[in-house]
Amino acid sequence: MVTVSEIALSFGERVLFKDVNLKFTPGNCFGIIGANGAGKSTLLKIISGEIKADRGEIVTGKGKRMAVLAQDHFGFEEHRVLETVIMGWPRLFATMKEREALYAKEDFTEDDGIRASDLEAEFAELGGWEAESQAAILLSGLGVPESKHETLMKEVDEGVKVRVLLAQAIFGNPDILLLDEPTNGLDLDSINWLEEYLINFPNIVIVVSHDRHFLNSVCTHTCDIDYGRVRMYSGNYDFWYKMNRILVQQQKDQKRRNEDKAKDLKEFIQRFSANAAKSKQATSRKKILEKLELSDFVPSSRRIPFVGFKPDRDVGNNVLRVVGIEKNIEGQKVLSGFSFTMNKNDKIALVGKEHLAKTSVFQILAGEEKADAGEVYWGQTVSTSYFPKDSTPLFDSDASISEWLMQYTNSDDETYVRSFLGRMLFSGDDALKPVRVLSGGEKVRCVLSKLMLSGANCLILDEPTNHLDLEAITALNDGLIEFGGIMLFTSHDHEFVTSIANRILEICPGGVIDRYMNFDDYLRDPQVIALRDEYYHGHVVAEI
Repeated sequence: MVTVSEIALSFGERVLFKDVNLKFTPGNCFGIIGANGAGKSTLLKIISGEIKADRGEIVTGKGKRMAVLAQDHFGFEEHRVLETVIMGWPRLFATMKEREALYAKEDFTEDDGIRASDLEAEFAELGGWEAESQAAILLSGLGVPESKHETLMKEVDEGVKVRVLLAQAIFGNPDILLLDEPTNGLDLDSINWLEEYLINFPNIVIVVSHDRHFLNSVCTHTCDIDYGRVRMYSGNYDFWYKMNRILVQQQKDQKRRNEDKAKDLKEFIQRFSANAAKSKQATSRKKILEKLELSDFVPSSRRIPFVGFKPDRDVGNNVLRVVGIEKNIEGQKVLSGFSFTMNKNDKIALVGKEHLAKTSVFQILAGEEKADAGEVYWGQTVSTSYFPKDSTPLFDSDASISEWLMQYTNSDDETYVRSFLGRMLFSGDDALKPVRVLSGGEKVRCVLSKLMLSGANCLILDEPTNHLDLEAITALNDGLIEFGGIMLFTSHDHEFVTSIANRILEICPGGVIDRYMNFDDYLRDPQVIALRDEYYHGHVVAEI
């Protein structure tokens, strides 16, 4: 058990936490949620001991091992991938290294022999003989191929580093596992594997994530951070969300009833306070009024943007035809003979592990890149707007947010643009902030504003949920469900893909799978499962 008692933390005049009391018990997974800046990651750091609270204490139990998902992707550059995973259990790793150094000595003494015997016993007790095979199983489950297991960390790309550090955290079944955004950088297959692993994990898991499907799949409890307080609820994210909506509505209703009652009491007091016959009643009602707590309702610190896309015109029957697209990047064949036809009302999700291929498709369709071969034919009624995976070049400017957005609208009314930005949570002086210094989430909201102003009837979205908090993801999700145009998109957010897409298109190494069905059905379909297995294992088979 992990016990958090009377934790408080402030930064200057800003109170981040006050009087936080929580109990985390084995066999459960606790999801930490809250608005951006509420202190989710900070709470994990307090529990891990990385940050010291102003007051209060954390009790983890004697001899309990805590593992934390490392955030420094470049902290193990000189170590092998497999070795980096085993380093997640410091005691085992230290025993392993001392044992190796002892046997490497040229002048092996009697004392060395005694020490070696002790190390052998400890090594066996800790499961050292199975350590490398267990590390390899974790890596494979997270999508790191066996060919990279002996590679130095400095020689693998960041996507592999993310997976290695996640394997490091969960290696050896720690008693307490702290995970801050563990699904970042993972594809949907790896996320599904991690979900299954954590569902069966026997100890304590405390996780911060913006992935709703992930939270719903793994969490038994939800800890909501709001205005410095942390409240724990039994149940996953969906249960918390429904419960929270009910509680908020109840509070609003109670506040309205109190306000109505206060209004009646004030009117009575004003009318009869000078009336001798009614003075006692007026005094009594004055005491009731004083006891009414009109300020009990505390609005949430969460801010929800407005996201809505309105096409300027409907899409005609002739939409998009892609024929034999070829694309090479730095000598690597990314797309080979890629073809498909898009139809009216299609909302297509590109899924799978070929991330470079998906981004290349979007860039070619948006006109950002040229194909090496093949043709793209757009219908005359189609107008497109593109959300790039990397929006950094769009913000290489000293312009303010409002000035930046003005260039993407036909309106010269700055008041209109400022009001639009207000709905996207850029209120007041926020709209004057230079775009060059915006955070990742702020940039995403700016690009979404650009898309909403475009009036396009075809949206091309490459990972639009990256950097957004749960509230913004939900708002975007709802806006795209309501969108009356057509769409091609990709996302690592399972719920996002499942709730929006009516067609799934997966680019595999051995071919393309194209199905009219939602994502959950796609993942369960026996024919799709067999075809994916064939395509990813290099066997050439006919399209089903």
